[in-house]
Amino acid sequence: MYSNNVHKARKGGSNLNMNLYATKKSAAEGMLDIALFLANITHMKTVIEQGAGYRYYAAVLTLISFSLALQIVAGILIIVIARRDITDEINQERLDCLNNMTTILIFLIFVINICITVFGMERTGLFARMHF
Repeated sequence: MYSNNVHKARKGGSNLNMNLYATKKSAAEGMLDIALFLANITHMKTVIEQGAGYRYYAAVLTLISFSLALQIVAGILIIVIARRDITDEINQERLDCLNNMTTILIFLIFVINICITVFGMERTGLFARMHF
């Protein structure tokens, strides 16, 4: 069996199951989305505990809330993509569109989280021990 697989690979044939690959990729994206979601919730808790006296309180809370909302939408899109069969030609165009939308959402989440980090460096405990 092993020699058949090697022989197929050398001839240009592939045993790669694209649907399984896409499902695993979507699962990995989902786990990373959950990790970022939990990090943002922790950051939000820290900002709320500091209170409204914090200089960028409203800005950071708004950015974190927007990031969390986009992460929920991205998570739903990832679940929808993972549940579809990529090998079915009927689904491929729609899945490509959903995948592009998810990529754009993740990029927006990335940019928003950079802004959160920039505004949140003053008193949220990030870089608290570094002296500039």
